[in-house]
Amino acid sequence: MSVNVDVLIIGAGAAGMMCAIGAARRGRSVLLLDHSKKLAEKIRISGGGRCNFTNLYAKPENYLSGNPHFCRSALARYTPQHFITWLNQQGIGYHEKKLGQLFCDEGSTAIIAMLKNECDAAGVRWLMSCEVHKVERLFPSFPQAGEGPEVKDNMRSSTERFSCNTNHGSFRAQSLVIASGGLSIPKIGATPFGYQVAQQFDIPMTKLKPGLVPLSFHPDDWAPYVGLAGISVDAVVSYGEQIFRENLLFTHRGLSGPSILQISSYWEAGQPLHINLLPDHDTLKLFAQQRDSRMLLSNFFAQYLPKRFIETWCAQLAGNNLSGNMPINQYLDKEIAALATKLHNWQITPSGTLGYTKAEVTCGGVDTHALSSKTMEAHEVNGLYFIGEVVDVTGQLGGYNFQWAWSSGYAAGQYC
Repeated sequence: MSVNVDVLIIGAGAAGMMCAIGAARRGRSVLLLDHSKKLAEKIRISGGGRCNFTNLYAKPENYLSGNPHFCRSALARYTPQHFITWLNQQGIGYHEKKLGQLFCDEGSTAIIAMLKNECDAAGVRWLMSCEVHKVERLFPSFPQAGEGPEVKDNMRSSTERFSCNTNHGSFRAQSLVIASGGLSIPKIGATPFGYQVAQQFDIPMTKLKPGLVPLSFHPDDWAPYVGLAGISVDAVVSYGEQIFRENLLFTHRGLSGPSILQISSYWEAGQPLHINLLPDHDTLKLFAQQRDSRMLLSNFFAQYLPKRFIETWCAQLAGNNLSGNMPINQYLDKEIAALATKLHNWQITPSGTLGYTKAEVTCGGVDTHALSSKTMEAHEVNGLYFIGEVVDVTGQLGGYNFQWAWSSGYAAGQYC
């Protein structure tokens, strides 16, 4: 079949559906395509099935991008409160878990159903399990030499600016919106499609890497810590100017937990992390109060940290005569000072990450310098829009990436 529409959106996830709703409510004919058989799998699995759909405190500073100010416009025009109001109108319950993170009481399927119902009510047409073979632009975005401004106006009003060939036929549209996501979680269908479209139209890309992802270590280096898998400690993890305080989780292959996932988006390969294992205490003062104690060092620390962790951690310092097998009063002052330094600034260098398979998001993407922050349209290709994860805007952990999906989708939906 061959179909002409005003707006063709590729990717029926959070950003794609949000854009479809906005465009259709403006009276645009909208066709939403997705290669998956299941709708919005990333929403479904998010937040352990509860969907951390936004964060009360979302602001531009919570986003990583080569163009840090780009996200300001979209976030200001569609805020967390806008989405919350929508949920209230639909009678969908939610709760704050911590740090402004909002989760759906009924589970993520309630969010998916709301978006799907709103798309249907607005007249959005769907084509699921649709493989896109080829995308073409039917004519240049700008007038050729000698052509007046009226030519460009005619191009903008044309209903056949792009052609999309699929396994279900060909489609033509005035506006083409790429909402196909990034490379994270390939088992639910992630592909590089959106990046390939950008490259096809000579739209620059920034460096891609897994974000919000566990960090790994060389097996030989990590062997002493393998037995700590499952242990979690409250820690402050820092890299450069980025500092996060949340739980840190030991795994068989390295480190995970919220603080590590947060820092992973900023961490660069080959660089050390700095970890404060006792952020609420001054270790030197603690020792000063117990300087004459005969308590074993490991038992002393077990008051503040998991005993199995501190025994293993101290054992790795035995070469520096800092193992936890002696009473506190037998350590020299310089040894105590060295131990305090290590506790508050444990430097450890990961060998890498667990990759896109375990990453929650993709850092990098379509260069935002090439897009309008107001409309999400490419500056050099009239009618071509990029929204959501495919764009070089990556949120921190805690609902920020869904908020970017809502905000960027809404922005494009008002203009495409």
